[in-house]
Amino acid sequence: MKTNITITALFLLVTGFIFAQQRENFKITDEWLAKIEQIAPSETTVKDVSKKKILVFSKATGFDHWTIPHNAEMLKILGKKTNAFEVHVGYDIENFDKKNLKKYDAVVFNNCNPRGKKRDLFSDLLEDNTSFSAQEIAAKSAQYEKNLLDYVAKGGGLMILHGAIVVQNNSMEFSKMTGGSFDYHPKQQEMHVKEVDPNHPLVQAFKGNGLTHVDEPYFFKNAYFDYNFRPLLYIDTNKIEGIRHTVTNDKNYVSWIKRHGKGRVFYSSPSHNAQSLDHPELLQFFLDGLQYVVGDLKCDDSPIGK
Repeated sequence: MKTNITITALFLLVTGFIFAQQRENFKITDEWLAKIEQIAPSETTVKDVSKKKILVFSKATGFDHWTIPHNAEMLKILGKKTNAFEVHVGYDIENFDKKNLKKYDAVVFNNCNPRGKKRDLFSDLLEDNTSFSAQEIAAKSAQYEKNLLDYVAKGGGLMILHGAIVVQNNSMEFSKMTGGSFDYHPKQQEMHVKEVDPNHPLVQAFKGNGLTHVDEPYFFKNAYFDYNFRPLLYIDTNKIEGIRHTVTNDKNYVSWIKRHGKGRVFYSSPSHNAQSLDHPELLQFFLDGLQYVVGDLKCDDSPIGK
């Protein structure tokens, strides 16, 4: 038993050192920004479109993904370099007031994970920044969620990066809008993310080769199994270590698009580590995703269904 504990402790120590070294090597420096600007696409897939305003909401109250600031900088670079998007990074819950949401063509949830079992980002933000009672927080949190649901249903765009799928993880209505809720993930590992349909316009960046990188293999629950979305990328479950449940489908979808009322939703699980942004094809994928959610890039987003 002591030997097993020692081995486990050693593994965690080595793993922690490796991740710490990765973060050290990927600090947001002038050199890193210049590198991302160099490899970022210089023009959009769909050209001659009006400039769109994007809110990149980047406040986590739970697990703080170290790539949050990297993603924000990357999106600002995409917007500036292509001159297609005016990117605003937000952290305050007031961004989800109806009048404020109307300022934007799309919202990006940038790994903004809530904390605890409640999994309610709006409630967390109210608890942290107001003196409201528990009853008032519950009511206002529900209102903010409704504001967002209505915003998308009326034509707003929503792009969700990686862990932000848990923003309202226990809300079935939210899950239906996003396409699913987070269930769990095995350990970080190298994985080959593949295109579901290499001919789909939104995955042309990968040129039929998919993407090999180190990330967390996400698994989903709730509305996910209705498949009310058009899947874009998947991982082969037969090649993933640490799966906790019986797998009935060897394709686990990790990115998709879908309609919600008049609006559009794009989800990408790839986005846990900053080093993934070294792949120009991933930056192009995110740019195309932005063009999809604002309505510029038209493509098949019909759900595959059960």
